[in-house]
Amino acid sequence: MLTLSNLGRPAGRKFKKRLGKGQGTGQGHQAGRGHKGKKARSGGGVPAWFEGGQMPMNRRLPKRGFKNIFRVNYRILNLNRLQALEETEFDIARLEAMGLIPAKGKKGKFPVKVLAATQEDFNRTVHVKAHAFSKRAIEAIEKNGGKAEVI
Repeated sequence: MLTLSNLGRPAGRKFKKRLGKGQGTGQGHQAGRGHKGKKARSGGGVPAWFEGGQMPMNRRLPKRGFKNIFRVNYRILNLNRLQALEETEFDIARLEAMGLIPAKGKKGKFPVKVLAATQEDFNRTVHVKAHAFSKRAIEAIEKNGGKAEVI
């Protein structure tokens, strides 16, 4: 039998905690925030990286190196990779199709630079179109009657 003295919550109903709405709610007075201080205030709290006044991790660890924000990353192509091929005309789309330089992903967006790792062995006449060439690569291509064209 229900009386005022044994009333309870209806079955299947759950109510939101009523913080700071009086002593009868179970979370009145300070609403579970303790006494005063930064964490008791509205909008208060310490940042996730705060270490309680201890010297923070990012200041304790040694600082090393330098990151050049102006660095240009290239997709590299060595002339010796062109030595064994039959074609004489090479542009970026063709190099990608042949699998000589990366075409997809992060590296697929980088400009292409042609290098001459072993310029003495290179003896083909080729016409290469790329974003950049090393001095030795230009010498090796032009020595054999080819053309190094910067896009």
